[in-house]
Amino acid sequence: MSHPDYRLNLRPLGTPRGASSLAGPCGVGASPGDKKSKSKTVRGKKKSIFETYLSKEDVSEGLKRGTLIQGVLRINPKKFHEAFIPSPDGDRDIFIDGVVARNRALNGDLVVVNLLPEEQWKVIKPESNDKETEGAYESDLPEELCGSHPLQQSLKDYNDSPDVIIEAQFDDSDSEDGHGNTQNALVDGVKKLSVCVHEQGKEDAGAPVTKDENTFMSQDTRALPEKSLQRSAKVVYILEKKHSRAATGFLKLLADKNSELFRKYALFSPSDHRVPRVYVPLKDCPQDFVTRPKDYANTLFICRIVDWREDSNFALGQLAKSLGQAGEIEPETEGILTEYGVDFSDFSSEVLECLPQGLPWTIPPEEFSKRRDLRKDCVFTIDPSTARDLDDALSCKPIADGNFEVGVHIADVSYFVPEGSSLDKVAAERATSVYLVQKVVPMLPRLLCEELCSLNPMTDKLTFSVIWTLTPKGKILSEWFGQTIIRSCTKLSYEHAQSMIEGPTRKIPEKELPPVSPEHTSEEVHRAVLNLHSIAKELRKQRFVDGALRLDQLKLAFTLDHETGLPQGCHIYEYRDSNKLVEEFMLLANMAVARKIHRTFPERALLRRHPPPQTKMLNDLVEFCDQMGLPMDFSSAGALNKSLMETFGDDKYSLARKEVLTNMCSRPMQMALYFCSGVLQDQTQFRHYALNVPLYTHFTSPIRRFADVLVHRLLAATLGYRELPDVEPEALQKQADHCNDRRMASKRVQELSTSLFFALLVKESGPLESEAMVMGVLNQAFDVLVLRYGVQKRVYCNALPLRSYRFQKVGKKPELTLVWEPEDMEQEPAQQVVSIFSLVEVVLRAEATALKYSAVLKRPGTEGLLGWQDERGGDDLEEEQD
Repeated sequence: MSHPDYRLNLRPLGTPRGASSLAGPCGVGASPGDKKSKSKTVRGKKKSIFETYLSKEDVSEGLKRGTLIQGVLRINPKKFHEAFIPSPDGDRDIFIDGVVARNRALNGDLVVVNLLPEEQWKVIKPESNDKETEGAYESDLPEELCGSHPLQQSLKDYNDSPDVIIEAQFDDSDSEDGHGNTQNALVDGVKKLSVCVHEQGKEDAGAPVTKDENTFMSQDTRALPEKSLQRSAKVVYILEKKHSRAATGFLKLLADKNSELFRKYALFSPSDHRVPRVYVPLKDCPQDFVTRPKDYANTLFICRIVDWREDSNFALGQLAKSLGQAGEIEPETEGILTEYGVDFSDFSSEVLECLPQGLPWTIPPEEFSKRRDLRKDCVFTIDPSTARDLDDALSCKPIADGNFEVGVHIADVSYFVPEGSSLDKVAAERATSVYLVQKVVPMLPRLLCEELCSLNPMTDKLTFSVIWTLTPKGKILSEWFGQTIIRSCTKLSYEHAQSMIEGPTRKIPEKELPPVSPEHTSEEVHRAVLNLHSIAKELRKQRFVDGALRLDQLKLAFTLDHETGLPQGCHIYEYRDSNKLVEEFMLLANMAVARKIHRTFPERALLRRHPPPQTKMLNDLVEFCDQMGLPMDFSSAGALNKSLMETFGDDKYSLARKEVLTNMCSRPMQMALYFCSGVLQDQTQFRHYALNVPLYTHFTSPIRRFADVLVHRLLAATLGYRELPDVEPEALQKQADHCNDRRMASKRVQELSTSLFFALLVKESGPLESEAMVMGVLNQAFDVLVLRYGVQKRVYCNALPLRSYRFQKVGKKPELTLVWEPEDMEQEPAQQVVSIFSLVEVVLRAEATALKYSAVLKRPGTEGLLGWQDERGGDDLEEEQD
């Protein structure tokens, strides 16, 4: 199955298409049997628009010799003629200019490129604010970095989060990669660190034109210092079509009613402008489409691309299905899932036959002789209140010498998923559960997720445990791994655990707590939570002393209407001590298991690495901070964390500035990746940058991540419970790559789901007002982080009632001076200076187009500022919290 694209930010739902993404030499687009194509050769054959791909032999020879370069293609969602692949040396991205040079590759595909001669490279003027030389990043923080999770309504997500948040604001990832996901609703990503101005006219595909071009010419059109070049290339081969080749969009009739094509094909116009327009056979279309095309103007369809020939600007496709009305939750959601290749079909009968048939299921007697019986211990779960897939439980027993026996108990999913079975194959293919705002697409059938494996209270459960003897300071004195049986005594929510932490001496009334099994008391659970909290604080403090990084970003949670499912409101999710408690012990378990499996199977361990930030982008950020006078140290993850903690005060302005800078710091961060230890020769590359540890893996969420199931099997083999899985390092690496692809897809889907619900909220409840902080200044627009909602938007000067506006650089800092048209003719026009880190007020308004909203500035002096509270949650870069 092909995999979806995985570096994309949210679909720009309403971007003006500008020229057709496929405007090629022949305008209308040569196409199947286009008799009128102007680009015919003399012999009547159509002239090729695209180059023929190289042969496999030439590609493999070129890659070996270094004359060709491979990489994952990223297409800029805002300027779809621009694409990039990462440079193998970590320097500036390689630029691919236009659809022809892209040669039919789609976003996320693994491509091979040939560098163009130097005279055809892209010229970058030093004064240009065109930070898009780095190519349209979708924020890719690892969960361990960030601490941002998909705040779904039904999700188990915040437990294993890491300490740096850089992923994407809506991600359900562990914060391990140091990324927190920023909620880029309808993503106007911070594409620019905006130290300088765009070249005139280049500013944005959809940028409004200024009222008077001459008045607002930026200073940078004067004599420029020498120009720098960005290596440019063309695609010569697609190694792996990772994009799903599916898209959602709208049907239109062809423009030329007299052409032969008009009788055979309709035109499918994708919502995502990075995908080409597609000819679809009329026989696939609704019967009355040709006679009543307007009836379908707002109907969303799914189309699959089946071919894209060398002689055609447009691809050929098949209409897969009609989804329903654009702008409605379910059609839009199904479209997102399909585009990203998420399998949301029901599990087949063949898969369901792999599950225990005689229900209710009970643990077979022989398991009691093989496992350590912990059913009498005080073990409990802490999860979001709505979670149904409980994969981890905790225990904490004081020992007479003043130390503690602390256990992390994880659902033994591998017991129910026999290797090689149909169930194993489908779980491996899905690779992860996908968390949407309103529901979960599970990796495993619900009988397993919610019943047999889920560590529900007061029932015997099979688990895999890590049990330590820890000092009160969190020092590990001993460590035990093994298969166990537990009986959780209660199911706490994060709110329950938080109230225990905040009221250490208070007796919490029974009615405020969930039921506790008769063998234990709520006081015993309360004491255990307090002891775990105390140790977790020490573990966390030590991790940061040892150099971990966390990039906290704002995460949105929604309240939904029970009947309509529409968003009624949203709030920034607060990441509190109870979340941190669980996170610390999940990180501890993951690190312990990583060391154990790597020590035993140095060639076959499935681990998780987090590479350091991209050099070129990091250097740009260093330069930006120097220009802004910010004392930031980027020499290591720990140094960056310390700078973020110490540079800013606690007042509202300082917190907002920290939010913006955290956001900027997430851009150079790379993704955390699963890998097989036998495939990477250099062990220094095993490191996890955000967590700053030499070895890390995922063990704690096997109900929702297939990588953890593979790790459970390896751990079982190290302990002699089973044979080592018969998988060569190369085959294990292939599984790791697939898990990485699906994880990225699931993160993107989650972001898109959040942005869908936020756009609906603006439409249903807007306009919404908030304070915002300026992140970047261009010559006719500026980018802001909307503090109340954590979204980034671009504000265009010509959408505001201004008399004039002027762009200039003060030193090296870009600045826009806005002169507002007075509401009352007798008033003086108000002037407002906008520069990076200015605090402004914005209004978010729905637009007429389906789910698009824009941000405008509130006129200065109208009703006071709208209080914004910093209630961020964050995770570390370490654990990816899905």
